[in-house]
Amino acid sequence: MIQQAIELYTELLDAWNRRDAKAFAATFTPVGIAIGFDGSQMNGRPAIEAELARVFADHETASYVGKVRAVVRISRDGVLVHAVAGMTPRGTSSLNPATNAVQALVAVREGDALRVALFQNTPAAFHGRPELTEQLTAELTEVLRSGAIVSAKQAMINHG
Repeated sequence: MIQQAIELYTELLDAWNRRDAKAFAATFTPVGIAIGFDGSQMNGRPAIEAELARVFADHETASYVGKVRAVVRISRDGVLVHAVAGMTPRGTSSLNPATNAVQALVAVREGDALRVALFQNTPAAFHGRPELTEQLTAELTEVLRSGAIVSAKQAMINHG
């Protein structure tokens, strides 16, 4: 279940990077909730797909890389993924520190698969602590340079 959760998180970021609203929404339960970087909320697969289709049509979205900090089994059928992420603007090869984020994904079992019940993407602003922004950017740059979308190396794993 732990590895499935990491794969689900990777699938979510990959769908974003491919600008595929349908694939992004498909990672969610039918009533899943996505909370965006700006605090916007999308409730349910249809709303997630529709809003992201609009975003992808209207904006040149940046691509994600993520680093899993922890994966915690919270119940027999639930997992919490805590990660950090950075974004590379289209046409560039480096991260934009202003878009670094802390992410939380709660996944639940649906049949044999895991699906996202809640995904929250929070700015890693670190107000007044630029050294933390620099540290996080350097850490995420390592993931970017590796060519991976997500790294789970050194993640704290709790099988519950």
